[in-house]
Amino acid sequence: MKKIFVHLGGGAGDLDARADFRCGFTELIKKKITIEDKAFVVEANPKNIDKLKECYKNFKNVDILNFGITNNKSTEYEFFLTQDDAPHYQVCSLDLNHVKKHYPESVIESFKVKGLNINEFFLKYVGEKIDYLSIDIEGIDYEVMMEIDLLKFRVENISIEHLHLNKSQKKKMINHLNKYGYSYCGNGYDHQNFDYLFKKKKIVWNRFMSNFLWLFNHKKIKYFNRLIFKGI
Repeated sequence: MKKIFVHLGGGAGDLDARADFRCGFTELIKKKITIEDKAFVVEANPKNIDKLKECYKNFKNVDILNFGITNNKSTEYEFFLTQDDAPHYQVCSLDLNHVKKHYPESVIESFKVKGLNINEFFLKYVGEKIDYLSIDIEGIDYEVMMEIDLLKFRVENISIEHLHLNKSQKKKMINHLNKYGYSYCGNGYDHQNFDYLFKKKKIVWNRFMSNFLWLFNHKKIKYFNRLIFKGI
């Protein structure tokens, strides 16, 4: 059966020396993808596109897409970066404060790029079924994750970077994904273990979880989330 891979925030793939020429999700794609499968690698920073094309030059069924993904509806976005983060700009972000946090003394530059809401992107390019999704988009991971229409799009495996999520966001995200039938499975595909992995449960288990959440009052749901969160 055809598998679909989606990498949001492809960076330079496995050609970034500062990451020891490694990228966990890139490695997953190269290991698992077959000629029947399809992968979409999205990167907002045009300075990284040539590297991504080189990274996947032997994989004709990997599409490299140069635009931004957000939870908003705008068609153009302003991204921020600093030359002190060159050549692959690992903290390039829609969030100016995200870049300033990492480079407080640096000169911040910006560029504009075409953008798509996450659900519009899925509809236009990907389809309703996704086997592997990686979200690594520097500072807006949580917002984009919470925007995904999980009733319309069936995503089997979700890997999301957790470095920039605060405690409240982590709890809300866990509660949100549990509601839609996902279970937390520990670290995901990132080779540095900077991500959490959530897997879609089987249909029978999804029904049980929906009934479970409906029957329990808000206080008990909070307690349930705390138990899960302690395991993270």
